[in-house]
Amino acid sequence: MSRFFSDKFKALTPYTPGEQPRERRYIKLNTNESPFPPSPRAVAAASEAAKNVQLYSDPTARALNEAMAALLGVEADEILFTNGSDEVLNFAFGAFCDDTCPAVFPDITYGFYPVFAEYNRVPYKVIPLKDDLTIDPADYYGGGHTVFIANPNAPTGIPLTRAQIEGILKANPDNVVVVDEAYVDFGAESSVPLMREYDNLLVTGTFSKSRSMAGARLGFGVGCKTLIQDLNTIKYATNPYNVNAMTMAAGVGALADEAYTRRNCRTVVQNREYTAEKLRAMGFELTDSRANFVFARHPKMDGGEIYRRLKERGILVRHFDAPRIDQFNRITIGTQDDMDALLAALKTISEELL
Repeated sequence: MSRFFSDKFKALTPYTPGEQPRERRYIKLNTNESPFPPSPRAVAAASEAAKNVQLYSDPTARALNEAMAALLGVEADEILFTNGSDEVLNFAFGAFCDDTCPAVFPDITYGFYPVFAEYNRVPYKVIPLKDDLTIDPADYYGGGHTVFIANPNAPTGIPLTRAQIEGILKANPDNVVVVDEAYVDFGAESSVPLMREYDNLLVTGTFSKSRSMAGARLGFGVGCKTLIQDLNTIKYATNPYNVNAMTMAAGVGALADEAYTRRNCRTVVQNREYTAEKLRAMGFELTDSRANFVFARHPKMDGGEIYRRLKERGILVRHFDAPRIDQFNRITIGTQDDMDALLAALKTISEELL
């Protein structure tokens, strides 16, 4: 870093994204992208919007808000769209956490949470997952913290039920509970219906996974009007035109083609269950993932070695070095051909190592 870099950020440890290599073509099962292209309606809408990019995008995202509100059964002013869901999460750390109200989240979860806490200079507490890598909701009852829960959790893929989330909300009436639903469309229960009863609930989501728009960077938050007003205060103080016009149009197009999204989600779930069954037959141990990935380890093969040998064969998965999960690999669910290629490679690796 330069000698000009502010002391307030010198201790900041940035988030590490999944590999995006360019030196060769890989089967990419490491960053939880969709294996399917975006909806043709999304592509057509973005193309049309490109004709007018000399103009600023709509800072209110009115058309997008109205389309999403209709889908979720909420009001347009109960939604905020952002440049990826990471932005709304960052806004939430800034808006709802401070020295008197620290953040709390699991020790094994989305890696951006501690980064956002440090970036916003707020204290935080991490709560260990249980031995089976599940979240105990009771660990988040009370305490005077702003709660951040990924549901399903990442990288485990294990969900909490809506009733369990409601228990956390009830136990924290004076603190915001942020439920990060990046993977909810692959088999978990959304907490959005609970916002009618709980004004301390903020649900975040993304178009990166189920709607095949990771490269477009589109996320959102859903909560009561006053929570969204708080987040808009942060947005308009930093970047009012945070969603570009083509992404906004693509989002409207995607929401107009919900049948396409649901069909792709069903295919991913089918491929996930197929892959999980085959992996278990090969001796792998898996969490009960309800996301678009599986989280797997083998009791007789080193997780890092599996990752390296797969990469040598042109297949990328995500390996974590953190304690308790350093023998696991997170494997994004791709097409049937992708998963068959993975399984064939793992069969060969098993024969080499066992």
